[in-house]
Parts: sequence; C-alpha cells; structure tokens
Amino acid sequence: MQTHNPEEKYDVVIVGGGPIGIACGLEAEKKGLSYIILEKGCLVNSLYNYPVNMTFFSTSEKLELDNIPFISNNPKPRKAEALEYYRRITTSNYLNIRLFEKVEKVTYSEKNLHEIKTTKRTYSAKNVILATGFYDIPNYLNIPGEDLPKVSHYYGDPHYYATQKTIVVGASNSAVDAALEIYRKGGDVTMIVRKPAIGERVKYWVKPDIDNRIDEGSIKAVFNAHIKEIKENEVIITSKKGEETLENDFVLLLTGYRPNFDFLKNIGIELSDDGRKIPQYNPETMETNVPGIYLAGVVCGGMETHKWFIENSRVHASMIMEDIVNT
Repeated sequence: MQTHNPEEKYDVVIVGGGPIGIACGLEAEKKGLSYIILEKGCLVNSLYNYPVNMTFFSTSEKLELDNIPFISNNPKPRKAEALEYYRRITTSNYLNIRLFEKVEKVTYSEKNLHEIKTTKRTYSAKNVILATGFYDIPNYLNIPGEDLPKVSHYYGDPHYYATQKTIVVGASNSAVDAALEIYRKGGDVTMIVRKPAIGERVKYWVKPDIDNRIDEGSIKAVFNAHIKEIKENEVIITSKKGEETLENDFVLLLTGYRPNFDFLKNIGIELSDDGRKIPQYNPETMETNVPGIYLAGVVCGGMETHKWFIENSRVHASMIMEDIVNT
C-alpha cells in the first residue's frame, strides 16, 4: 500500500494561475483558508501567450477581480495592460502562488484528502479547484503536413510574416485579428474558411474591417473550403471549385482550442457524451461529481469554449469558497 506522505497540506489547492485562479486565491484569503495556486507556466500564462497586439472584447471593469479597479488607457484594454493588472494584484496581495510547476496527477488518498502530484513535489488538500482554461491544446486538423515547422496553431507577432505568403485557417476572432494585422504589416494573406462567411461572433468593431478587406481583395478568402495537405512550399485546398494548390510560406491553423479532457477524466470527472464534453458539476456550488473537486472558469464549458469568459466566471471563486467553508 502506497504511503501518503505529502510535502505540504492545504485547505485548497488551486490548479491554474490565470485570472480565475487568482480570483480563487483572493477569495480563499478572505475566508481564512490555507491555499496555494499552482501554475505550469508564467503568471496568467494563457494571456501571456495571446497575440502581442490583442485587444479584449470586454471593457476593463468586466475584467476586474475583487472590485480592484482596472484602469485602462483604452475603452477595451490591451494584453499588456491586462498582464500588468493581474501581476500587480498577485504581488500586492502576496498571493501564495508557485509558477512553472505543472500538476501531473490528482488522486483521492485518504481521510478525505486529495493528493496533488506536480513536476516538483506532492501536496494534499481537502479541496481542489481546477481553473485550467483551455488554451493549451489546439483543435488539430489531423492532415498531412500539419507538423511541418512552418505551421503553427498559435499567433504572436505580425512582423514575423511580413512579405510572406501566409494562410490563416479559421474565421473567429483570433483568425480575423491575425489576418488583418499580417496584411497591415505587408504580408500576403489568404484565409481558408470552412463556413460560407466570417463568423458572427467576431468583434463588432472588427467585422466590417475584415469584410471590407476581403471585398476589395486586400485579403483573399476562400469560403466553404478545407485544407487537404500542407507541403513545404505550397498548400492543397478543396472548395466548391474543386482542388487547388496555393503557393505558401506559413500556415496559421487558428481553429480553436480545448480543455485537457484526459486530465479531467483521470481525476474521475464525468463528461457529457453528446460531443460537447461538458464536465459534470453543480452550477450552484461548482463542485464536480468527485467530492471536493471544483471547476472554475472556461474549463466548465467543455468544447463550448465561447460560453465562459473572465467577466462571467469571476463569480465562480466566491461560489466555491462559500461552499467550502459551509461544508
């Protein structure tokens, strides 16, 4: 029988150091609970990996945590402002957080405790909050050439693609932002879109811009199309016109992301079997079907990653802590 010998014990272990994980830490402090936040990358790692010039859809007050004012120079804050805001909250409140420490396994041990094994040590806690987001695992197309060096599922800086023939796959906010920015930095952009038009969820102040650039031919777009194969210097696509080969230097497959479902299932969390893979949890307490394991933030949406954002999942932190102290 394996001996339960954790190095540290807490009331709550919070997995994920993004905005919602930080919100949970703030609430744990207010309730007088011992806690630690574990983050596999840097602070607010997902935000850090967003595109350099990203502008949030939400206004700054909707991104605020614990009524701490978020002062922005713009109506819609930019990535750099958000990084500064969440960093200052973390450091000014001396939150107990450990970065670059990946949680590998969460298991039930004994005496109503959960054991949390990371890349560095082992913890135990009465409660575990999973605030792990969904940005780390792309939706792969599983096509030949997807693993070539010129292909990426993430977009950073448009300067990198200046003068290059770049294909952007997708029609959501991330794909549209990338196409517009690369075009304006001198890139030759072609969008490959599986639907008949740009997505309706694209930011309302951006959609007229992309529609106009496509209409005037500044950005090329092929609708009702799919990539069949990616090669070193070209891409083969299929559309209503049939099969076509395009010269190409880089491919951005911005087709969305998903939570780590294997991680959730290994903990014992049940997922819906209707294709949406929504984790089972109590919407009043955020506790999953595994006692003492809670969900917070966008991970609650399964494949429906457009349903939860910072602004509408901040409340999860107080809901969870209230349930913990009253249980």
